[in-house]
Amino acid sequence: MRNEGFGAPSGRGRRDGKVASAFAASAPTSRGIKMSDRNRGVESFVPALATLARQQLEAMLTAGEEILECYRVLRKGGLNVVGEVLRGQGTFYEMNHYPDGDVFDPDSHAQYYYHAHPDSPYEHGHFHTFVRSGGMPADIEPVAYDGETEWPRGEDALAHLVAISMDPQGYPLGLFAVNRWVTGDTWYAGGDVIRLAERFEIDHAYPSWPTNRWITAMLKLFYPQIVALLRHRDRVIEGWSHAHPDVDVFEDRNLEVTGSLPANVEHQIEALRRALAA
Repeated sequence: MRNEGFGAPSGRGRRDGKVASAFAASAPTSRGIKMSDRNRGVESFVPALATLARQQLEAMLTAGEEILECYRVLRKGGLNVVGEVLRGQGTFYEMNHYPDGDVFDPDSHAQYYYHAHPDSPYEHGHFHTFVRSGGMPADIEPVAYDGETEWPRGEDALAHLVAISMDPQGYPLGLFAVNRWVTGDTWYAGGDVIRLAERFEIDHAYPSWPTNRWITAMLKLFYPQIVALLRHRDRVIEGWSHAHPDVDVFEDRNLEVTGSLPANVEHQIEALRRALAA
């Protein structure tokens, strides 16, 4: 099935050859308990724009304007950020990484990929973002862990930052944080991951210069939401661990998405302009 919405020569299907249905535009959710049961209160973790330094607000606004510029040039060609990573990749199979081999910046050690989950009725797919060990300050270490699962260590260590949920037209729906097993990363404290998110940058043109500029700017524009999701993530993990003491919380398949927030670029830009004018 050709994915007409992205203008890319990639169909959408499963590995068994069955064609999957299109995703509806909505916020991401999780298997297991309802998202509302643990997403409650995540908004309270979002720092008010008025509490941020003017320099931070200006940097966020610049990132928002960068995103709008990426949209402008892509629209002129009938393109969008998701179609750019799917272009030339063949059939779009659920759970496969796009582009093949992921996208990695050897200077910043930032990394991302796009994929979709089977039978999700909520989104087309989402981007996962990371920083690998080479981009981490020397004082950042994984949390203590005495479970049986082997985490990536040394040069293979990587921290998942945030995921960006996308609608069928190739625009962001929201941001969400996940448990460790979802991406198989190394687990770092939320405060350390917030520091790493500030270092995320993809500064090259593969697979798409506009998409790489866009995803870099997204992590800057929505900095307060990312801070909230990561702090809330740690709270959820702690609470889940206390409630299920006999289960390895980081490997519990009943805990997938720890929290989500909407990501409306235009609304965020408007809020920033109001904050800077106050």
